[in-house]
Amino acid sequence: MSEIREKVDVCVVGAGHAGCEAALACARLGMETVIFTVSVDSIALMPCNPNIGGSSKGHLVREIDALGGEMGKVIDKTFIQSKMLNRSKGPAVHSLRAQADKAEYSRAMRKVLENQEHLTIKQSEVVELLAEDLSAQEGQYVKKITGVKTYTGAVYETKAVILCTGTYLKARCLCGEAITYTGPNGLQAANYLTDSLVSLGVEMRRFKTGTPARMDKRSIDFDKMEEQLGDETVVPFSFSTNPDDVQIDQVSCWLTYTNEGTHEIIRANLDRSPIYAGIIEGTGPRYCPSIEDKVVKFADKERHQVFIEPEGLHTNEMYVGGMSSSLPEDVQLSMYRTVPGLEHCKIVKNAYAIEYDCINPEQLYPTLEFKSILGLFSGGQFNGSSGYEEAAAQGLIAGINASLFIQEKEQIVLDRSQAYIGVLIDDLVTKENFEPYRMMTSRAEYRLLLRQDNADLRLRKIGFQVGLVSKIEMDETLAKKYMTEKEIERLKNTSIGAAKEYQDFLISQGSSPLKTSASLAELMCRPELSYESLAAIDKERKWLPDNVIEQVNIEIKYEGYISRQLKQVEQYKKMEKKKIPADIDYDLIGSLRLEARQKLKKMKPVSVGQASRISGVSPADISVLLVYLREQ
Repeated sequence: MSEIREKVDVCVVGAGHAGCEAALACARLGMETVIFTVSVDSIALMPCNPNIGGSSKGHLVREIDALGGEMGKVIDKTFIQSKMLNRSKGPAVHSLRAQADKAEYSRAMRKVLENQEHLTIKQSEVVELLAEDLSAQEGQYVKKITGVKTYTGAVYETKAVILCTGTYLKARCLCGEAITYTGPNGLQAANYLTDSLVSLGVEMRRFKTGTPARMDKRSIDFDKMEEQLGDETVVPFSFSTNPDDVQIDQVSCWLTYTNEGTHEIIRANLDRSPIYAGIIEGTGPRYCPSIEDKVVKFADKERHQVFIEPEGLHTNEMYVGGMSSSLPEDVQLSMYRTVPGLEHCKIVKNAYAIEYDCINPEQLYPTLEFKSILGLFSGGQFNGSSGYEEAAAQGLIAGINASLFIQEKEQIVLDRSQAYIGVLIDDLVTKENFEPYRMMTSRAEYRLLLRQDNADLRLRKIGFQVGLVSKIEMDETLAKKYMTEKEIERLKNTSIGAAKEYQDFLISQGSSPLKTSASLAELMCRPELSYESLAAIDKERKWLPDNVIEQVNIEIKYEGYISRQLKQVEQYKKMEKKKIPADIDYDLIGSLRLEARQKLKKMKPVSVGQASRISGVSPADISVLLVYLREQ
């Protein structure tokens, strides 16, 4: 029997947020790329919440954009409401979040993929990875990827494969006693690839996540809810988007709350919840619990927030944020109807939990390549993370590194001091994760340096060197950097004295009069003053773009804290620069404790810094390792 055989550079399995970024990166770097999906209509699907960004996640989107990814550009074209979160707090935690028109987002991303040179979309299920055994000379790698096989028998010979299977592997959806063996939104599950991965020696896990019901807008009483408006002035996600283009009429979201009546119905029906009845095998996300979990684990709480968010401009479907559930349909309806404004609600789509296969990410290098399989990369929920933004970030890095691998160039690793993406990947591949991983600002040690506003200053250069950022974009970033530095220098060197006009101005601003002369930069450090407010006494000031003014304000006001973090980064970098040879034999390091030796052999850290973050490896073990490396 004849079969279809094709030769390509890269095969990307899955077309969710990770797969889209991975495939685009590969194709833009000149790789002949095929992206496989069980349904072309599910490209860049948002199976859960209808938003991009949020606390810490907004940072990831900005970083994706700075490196040359697509997510920020697409949400800027398809959002219906935008908000900068945490404005009342410091700039380190400011995070952009945008409500998306789900259908439009998916459509816009699909259009980008369809029109990308070197990229082919293929609706087909990949059921097998093809690999050959390697000789002992290839270091730690046991196998090498040679291709993939689809359900219909077609074979694609390839140099690299990127797995971005999301929540589709052996997926099953649970709504009370009703179980359907499908992926999200009733889409076809991928039931065969897991077996192929296991045969290649890949360690698999079973995780679960969930989503709330979708309501008919016409059945909701918004008068009983608090209206949530978007920002008056919208800030775009992408550094390439003209801010004028995103000043649109925005759609409202709404806030309401559960109550004791809601909680009573849930408690009375816990025995019918798959989570508490022992039907669900997988581990769920700690930081995105179901409403059943909230009621059980936070029993002292009298109410929980419920956000009612539109799914798009051309649908009446409303997303019920904060009330994901796997309770039976009848219980769901009773439960939702106790919430103010939802007394007469009609459910369009039931809430459900979904279980799926994923990997233990400790099997990956920080490049997102498998330690034992040459040419096999992976990204997204398949790596044990949760969230669209976390997925897209991993997909982009996997795509870049798969391309660099094929080109026989050094692959990139973003470290914890460079990017939230670096924190995300390092946490996944180094720390033991037994539940879906979610990004949070608290996970970043150097978050004052890793702000969402300076992602371009931090990462554009890397994106440019890789080949995903254009010279125009790079020049814009360099201009922003130059203008910021020049203006800070000018403010530090411009002093004002105790003349009456200055004293009167300071008093009018609620600030203390001057006893001696002070620089404008020193005045800006006062909490009640800012760059903008000092315009009245700054005679030499020239016009500057808003994004430069933002940098000037932050860099001057937080200079002391920033300097302190930069010193901490210096120490951190020293440990990261101390590389560990791939062929190191930990059994030869006599003074290492047994636990540390076992962990180091299993994790195969690439640097002393990474080794120090492995659970079970103590500072004393690191000292022993450093002495050993010094003697080699």
